[in-house]
Amino acid sequence: MIEFLSPVPKKVLAHKEVLPAGTLGKQIQAYHKKGELPTLENVGFALLGVLENRRDVDFIGEELVLDSFRKAFYSLYPGNWDKKILDLGDINKGDTVDDTYFALRTVVEALLKKNIIPLILGGSQDVLYAQYRAYDGFGKMVNMVNVDANFDLGDAEKPINSKSYVGKIIVDEPYNLFNYSVVGYQSFFNPPGEIELMNKLYFDAYRLGEITADTSIVEPIMRDADLVSIDSTAIKGAELSYKNSTSPNGFDSREICALARYAGISNKVRSFGVYELKDFNGSKNGAMLIAQLLWYFIEGVNFRVSDEDFTDERQYSTYKVPIGEDVLVFKKSHKTGRWWIEIPFISEVDTKLKKHTLLPCTYSDYVGATNQEIPERWIKARRKNEV
Repeated sequence: MIEFLSPVPKKVLAHKEVLPAGTLGKQIQAYHKKGELPTLENVGFALLGVLENRRDVDFIGEELVLDSFRKAFYSLYPGNWDKKILDLGDINKGDTVDDTYFALRTVVEALLKKNIIPLILGGSQDVLYAQYRAYDGFGKMVNMVNVDANFDLGDAEKPINSKSYVGKIIVDEPYNLFNYSVVGYQSFFNPPGEIELMNKLYFDAYRLGEITADTSIVEPIMRDADLVSIDSTAIKGAELSYKNSTSPNGFDSREICALARYAGISNKVRSFGVYELKDFNGSKNGAMLIAQLLWYFIEGVNFRVSDEDFTDERQYSTYKVPIGEDVLVFKKSHKTGRWWIEIPFISEVDTKLKKHTLLPCTYSDYVGATNQEIPERWIKARRKNEV
């Protein structure tokens, strides 16, 4: 994968040298000399820039520079972490956008095979297509969570861009996408046809107001995710950068950092990307917020607790709730107090779905079931399993 990587810029390395002792910059290994990649042994995270933005629907020829994000991230102090961080530098624009996709897919796949979590800082969000395709070789169905104001389904018959990449993910082989969840969508940014299509495909969509009223409802959504992306434009302009954001509404800094931490705590999430980044040299506040997003995700990973051994009945309690002709089966972890609900396995369905027979849920879902309310996520997951 080294042939696709460009070393961390010299300006960032110079900044790294003058940081106080104990900061992340003093601890992060950086790819600094072309052709001499640092060892990947005992590395938990790999920071990776992707300088691709040519398929941004608003692209006007500008170049993406990630120096401000790296400098802000390097200046932070780590938590009580036991996983090393490596900065792999950047993937530059290829001769074509598809070349960039191939490079990112190759690098992410190599990192996943070594159980290293890629932390991707990217330009236009169509690059997420390549991040997703890195999972193709693992032979498993994939759950994707996108924190975004838009669904980005688009028209799969037209060329891919930053607002249509999900449509390509759905229709392109191999068909690995089991579920797609959008967290924080804003209705006025989405065509009615896309809202209808999300429902027809039994995908999950959560409005901005629903999440800001109670961010904890995102925890089971993230717990079931294999990869998570955050579109920076989902953050309100006042929190990020007036110059690079056109929306007055969105998540505030605390909310978006909470979502990043929930993504980190999930035992399933194996890659994390932040997209739609611009040159934030004129907004130190915006660069610092993105840096803190990464910090909270890493903090979450370091607090992961394995509580999904359902072969040992001593580790959990089981609750059965009759609703009409169905009996909903809930499981609660004794270790963490987290909840799951069983989805009946349909034997005729591809065996790759067997691992999706337990769906993360909340205590509120259990309480609702006792009041004869079937959780909507359970209904959608079951219907997808039956299709």
